[in-house]
Amino acid sequence: MRIGIIGAGNIGGTLTRRLAAVGHDVYVANSRGPETLTDLARETGAKAVMVKEAAKQGEVVIVTIPMKAIPKLPRDLFAGTPEDLPIIDTGNYYPQRDGLIKAIEDGMVESRWTSEQLGRPVIKAFNNIYAQHLLELGKPRGTPGRIALPVAGDDAAAKKIVMDLVDEIGFDAVDAGNLDESWKQQPGTPVYAVDFDAAGVRRALSETKPGRPPQFTAAGAPPATASRSTARPTDAPPPPPSR
Repeated sequence: MRIGIIGAGNIGGTLTRRLAAVGHDVYVANSRGPETLTDLARETGAKAVMVKEAAKQGEVVIVTIPMKAIPKLPRDLFAGTPEDLPIIDTGNYYPQRDGLIKAIEDGMVESRWTSEQLGRPVIKAFNNIYAQHLLELGKPRGTPGRIALPVAGDDAAAKKIVMDLVDEIGFDAVDAGNLDESWKQQPGTPVYAVDFDAAGVRRALSETKPGRPPQFTAAGAPPATASRSTARPTDAPPPPPSR
């Protein structure tokens, strides 16, 4: 399968490595141009391309950039692509990185906001796991304790494709409902930045309470700090101490 990846940070780079390793043709892009992705392309066999080319080439497209950068993507990014193109959103809203996004602060589900910005439906996945764990902790199907990842979206066919990709790179996929239910896997929820198996993910999703934790709001977010490792979910600030 041809997979376009827009973003080559922690999660984007990791997904480039994992998806290429299982045999997919990966087209990876970032905001700085393909010449900055030479090493990643050489390491993985992926093709470094411009952002629009990644969207055009992909039979699945993964958008894995900070939320503040979503509105800066070309408005015609998906022009000429199939209306049912599966688009994966790995993003998380971190006010100390992204600035205030009022619609989300007022209660809009993060991936619904991203979908509106892109003008296309999205599937929420890969947002709750540390990049290093995504790279190193995949296991064969049927392995006891295999880490599971929640996948949420409105299009059942697109969600099935994404769940199959999750399985291919070594993780169980748990159907987390429609896109408006993807708040249950946002930062600060019981399933965020933990390595539960499928039963644990289902339990965590069922226990999630509405409302954003204060540390993930513009008013309550701690000051931004320097990056400490490549292991954080979606190039994110560290999870709260209780996680």
